[in-house]
Amino acid sequence: MAQNVEATVLTGRNNTLSLEPKVIPLQEVLIRLVDPKKLLRETMERRRENYSSEPVYLTTFYREGVQVKNKFQSLTEAVFKIYKSSVMYSDAPDQVKLLKMSRIDNREVTDSLVAKIKSGVDACLQLDIMKNIPDFLSLEAGDGNELYVYTSGDMVSVDDRIARVVSFEQKRGIKEPLFCGELYIDSENSALLQARFEFQPKYVKDATRLFVVRQAPTLKLTTQKIAYTVSYKCWNGTYYIHHIRGDLYFKMKRKRTLFSNPTLYTWFEMVTCRVDNENVTRFPRSERMSTHTVLADTDFKYDESFWEDFNFIPMEEELSKIIEKVALKIETTELP
Repeated sequence: MAQNVEATVLTGRNNTLSLEPKVIPLQEVLIRLVDPKKLLRETMERRRENYSSEPVYLTTFYREGVQVKNKFQSLTEAVFKIYKSSVMYSDAPDQVKLLKMSRIDNREVTDSLVAKIKSGVDACLQLDIMKNIPDFLSLEAGDGNELYVYTSGDMVSVDDRIARVVSFEQKRGIKEPLFCGELYIDSENSALLQARFEFQPKYVKDATRLFVVRQAPTLKLTTQKIAYTVSYKCWNGTYYIHHIRGDLYFKMKRKRTLFSNPTLYTWFEMVTCRVDNENVTRFPRSERMSTHTVLADTDFKYDESFWEDFNFIPMEEELSKIIEKVALKIETTELP
């Protein structure tokens, strides 16, 4: 019980003051020593258990866009049906069937060939990193162990699941453009829930040749930033690829021009809306789309009854925030 005592009462005397102890309960604190490489090995060892070992159909919503000088150039949106092969067989290619598509193009005729950049549909398939294992997930001797440094971080919540965070970056002395980022691993079942990674900023300029396939003769592109986000979601006890996004920034320098060096920004993302695991077979050749096709240049028939009120989703609006509306439209529409 708190008491107040006048200081004048204590002056010139030897005083003994007694305090009564009070017990204040504190929340339990757990201190864990976590080996990040051990976490990654457990994730890879449990791939067959956590992810689909059988082929499935994924119905997905996809969009990609291009901006130059912060001005919108083009936006392409589509609905795909994807034949997704087993996560355990990276040599079994996925297939894509185009169901619906729309496009808005603000490019001038003279801008039709600025550059051809590797991204888009094929990149979305390759970014299923639980199937196409990148070097930062491979811990075999002579591979990931030689290239990266791993550290364990805090525990965070990802889609109402508790996840351990593993950060990684390329080792000092390695000067080729590799990745750095964070991996979010479920604390109970070791499933990879999310990954965020980018090319090491210090060496990202050296990655230009990996992305720019062709560019205008009067133009030179240099990569500024290449960043990806990949997430998985559980359906009926099995994890499937859920959301993929890539953001690619390039500095444009026109030859014989001193001061105009605008930024070319291109991005793509795809979200899974439906999973089907019955009567799954590969698509006939006549139905499947080449994943290396430049989607923005693909011929299509616009289906006004399908797109209706959401035939244009603002580029600045995150797809993950409006996917429920998109998924509902897909669920209520009879698709082939």
